[in-house]
Amino acid sequence: MTAPVLDLTPSGLPRKPDWIRVRAPTGRAHAETRALMRELKLNTVCEEAACPNIGECWSQKHATVMILGDTCTRACAFCNVKTGMPGKVDAAEPGHVAEAAARLGLEHIVITSVDRDDLPDGGASQFVKVIQELRRQTPSTTIEILTPDFRNKMDRAVAMIVEAGPDVYNHNLETVPRLYPTIRPGARYYHSLRLLDRVKSLSPTVFTKSGLMVGLGETGQELHQVFDDMRSAGVDFLTVGQYLQPTPRHAKVIEYVTPATFNAYAAVARSKGFLLVAASPLTRSSYHAGRDFAEMQARRKAAASA
Repeated sequence: MTAPVLDLTPSGLPRKPDWIRVRAPTGRAHAETRALMRELKLNTVCEEAACPNIGECWSQKHATVMILGDTCTRACAFCNVKTGMPGKVDAAEPGHVAEAAARLGLEHIVITSVDRDDLPDGGASQFVKVIQELRRQTPSTTIEILTPDFRNKMDRAVAMIVEAGPDVYNHNLETVPRLYPTIRPGARYYHSLRLLDRVKSLSPTVFTKSGLMVGLGETGQELHQVFDDMRSAGVDFLTVGQYLQPTPRHAKVIEYVTPATFNAYAAVARSKGFLLVAASPLTRSSYHAGRDFAEMQARRKAAASA
C-alpha cells in the first residue's frame, strides 16, 4: 500500500498530525533541570536529539544523560546529534552524573552516549565509571544504560559494562534490516542483535531492552520479523515510537503511523512473549523508564511465582 502524501510546513518538514503534537517546555522544574545540567556540564539526549517529550520529563525532573560528549563519530540519517571528531573524555563526568542523580532525587536514571569509534573501547570504560559512581553516591537509584554498538570491539566492551551491573541494558535496533544502509549506515543489524544476545548470555537476570522507529517506510511484516529476532535474543522490553524528522537534511518521514496501528503492533509484540511493550507515537527509549522498570520487575516476579 502506498503511504499517504504528507503536508509540508514552510520549513520543509512534514506537518505533524494532532496526535503527535506536544506543548513547548515551560515551568520552574523544567528551568531548574536545565540549569543543573548546565552547572554540571552534562549533555542530555533530551536536548541533543530534540526529544518531543522533554517538556513533560524535565517538568518532573527526569533527564537522560548523554555521556562522552555531544559529538558523535557517526552520521545516522535519523539522528540530530552533531557529527565530527569528539573531544577528550571528561574524567569528572561520572561524578557529575551521580551528583545530578542525587540532586534530582532520581529513583531510576537512564545513561546513554554518542558513538565513540575513536576510543579503543568505544567508551565502555566511561559507562563502567558512571555506574560505579552512581552505586557509590546514590545506591538506591536503579540504573538503565543505552549503549552504542561498540563496532569492532563489542565483546570486551559489553563484558565490562555487564560486569559493572546495570539494572537494564538497552541497545536500540532502530529500524528493520532493509533500511540499515540508508538510515543507520555505520551499523549492522545482526551485529546489534548479537550484542543484545551477548548481554543476556553474560547476565541472564539483567533486563534487556531495544527500540524501533516507525514511519520510515518499513512494513508490518518486516517489523514482526524484528520482534521475532529480538525475542530470539532474549529481549525483555520492546519500545516502538514514531520517527520525527529533525531537519530537512535528515531522512524523510514516509508516514505518520496512527495510534490504532501502534496498538496493533503492541498486540502482536505481546503475543511474541515480551515482558513489556511500549508502543505509541511519542514512545522513546527512556520515556517513563522508571515506571516501566518497576513494571518489569513486578511481571518477572509474578511469572516466577506462577
